[in-house]
Amino acid sequence: MPETVTVKSAGSAMPLYESAPDGSARGAVIVIQEAFGVTDHIEDVCRRLSAAGYHAVAPHLFHRSGDPVIAYDDMQSVMPHLGQLGAEGLESDVGATITHLEGAGFSAARIGIVGFCMGGSVVVFAAARHALGAAVTFYGGGVTAGRFGMPPLAELAPALQTPWLGIFGDADQSIPVDQVEALRDAAKNAAVPTEVVRYPEAGHGFHCDERDSYHEAAAKDAWRRTLDWFDAHLAKT
Repeated sequence: MPETVTVKSAGSAMPLYESAPDGSARGAVIVIQEAFGVTDHIEDVCRRLSAAGYHAVAPHLFHRSGDPVIAYDDMQSVMPHLGQLGAEGLESDVGATITHLEGAGFSAARIGIVGFCMGGSVVVFAAARHALGAAVTFYGGGVTAGRFGMPPLAELAPALQTPWLGIFGDADQSIPVDQVEALRDAAKNAAVPTEVVRYPEAGHGFHCDERDSYHEAAAKDAWRRTLDWFDAHLAKT
């Protein structure tokens, strides 16, 4: 059964939502939240991953600012929590999550990471600093201007140490297509496999079936590609 455990990150207690598969795990996957906290959707992603055979965990990145779950239409409440995120804290949180999974028996090569919205940006940051098994970004912004004190994704991409898949929607008004293509070109300079997939009719947040932006066809295809990416680069290590 899924449960929430607590780990230490730079001296602070950080909850982790954890969902393990029945039987032996094919690997482990870190799920990085949207800007709304560890929502029901993020927990559902963890459960879907465990149903596919992966040991999934979602760190609560807002643990320093009260650990809220915020409604999708309440951006005013989101902003103060985003404002308290920083590169140093995010690096500590990802590192603490990796350490937790290593303690559960997963080497770095058997750990993947996937993130949505702001979490998609954090995935690129993490994948440029850690040699993990596989990484997947869903519509992560900050391609040309850094967020949370992180460098822009286009600057991080050539330094990727983890095989990376980027998933974007052309109708995403917050991430223009030319930025997505710039990120694709930058990632080609990495020493690991990279790929970018675009969905012409999908907008920001298209994978979340709890949002008005949900695009079923794109979401299902993107999820298939995500599992294929983990299967190709993570489960077989």
